Amino acid sequence: MQRYFVSPEQFKENTVELSGEDARHISKVMRGKNGDKLIVSDGISREALVAITAIESGVVTTVILEQLEMTHEPAVKVTVAQSLPKGDKMETVIQKCTEIGAVSFVPFISERTIVQYDAKKESKRLERWNKIAKEAAEQSHRNTVPVVSAPLSWKQLLPTFQNYDAVYFCYEKEEGFQLRDALRPFMQALPIDHAPGVLLLVGPEGGFSEEECRQAEEAGAVSVGLGRRILRCETAGMVALACILYESGEMGGV
Repeated sequence: MQRYFVSPEQFKENTVELSGEDARHISKVMRGKNGDKLIVSDGISREALVAITAIESGVVTTVILEQLEMTHEPAVKVTVAQSLPKGDKMETVIQKCTEIGAVSFVPFISERTIVQYDAKKESKRLERWNKIAKEAAEQSHRNTVPVVSAPLSWKQLLPTFQNYDAVYFCYEKEEGFQLRDALRPFMQALPIDHAPGVLLLVGPEGGFSEEECRQAEEAGAVSVGLGRRILRCETAGMVALACILYESGEMGGV
C-alpha cells in the first residue's frame, strides 16, 4: 500500500489533503481513484489509513478510516555521519541507510575528501538528498523521514559527539577492536526506557587519516573495525548500521 508523508497541518479532524508532488504521484503515476486506500503520516505522531474521496485541481482529498500505531522505528537512534564521497554515492548512502533505519544524516568534509565542496550548489543538493530520504522512508514504511543536515567541516563535527550516547569511528586500520566488541557491552548497559543516540562516522574513499582518528578518540569516539575486508565508503555505513540494529534486537539480535 502506498505511503505518503504530509505536514501536520494537512491532518484535519476526519480528513487529510495531499497536494504538490504527492497529489501528482497519486493521480498521474498511481492513477488513483475514489475509494483507493493509502497510508499517510505526519512523521511525528499521527499515521492513518485513508481512502480517496476526491481528486481535483492538484489536490487529493481523503477521509480517515483508521488511526495507525507508529511502530516501524528502531529503538536505537543512529545518525550516519558520512564524509562526502564522489559522484552520486551520497545518494546511495542516504537511500539505503534510510531503508535500514538511520534517523538522520550528517555529511562532512574530512582530510581526504575528494569532492570539491561548492556552497553555491549546496541548497539544491541538500534539497535532493532530503527528497531521496523522504521517498526511501515511504518505500520502506518508516514512520518518520530522516533529516539530512547541511555538510559540516571536520572541526565543526567533533564538538557534536557530546550529543550522543555513543560515537563509533569506522577505521579500516583498526584490527583488534571490532564494532561488535563495542556494541554488546553498550547495549547491555542501556536502561530499558532509554532510546540511545548513536553517531556512526564513515570516511571517504581514501579513509580517515591517523590524525583524524586521534582527534575523534580525544573527542569521545570509539575506533572500531568492520571485519577483515576493506569496504567501499558507501558500503561501510550500511554494514555498520545493520550491525548496530541487529545487536539492539531490531533484526533478531540478542
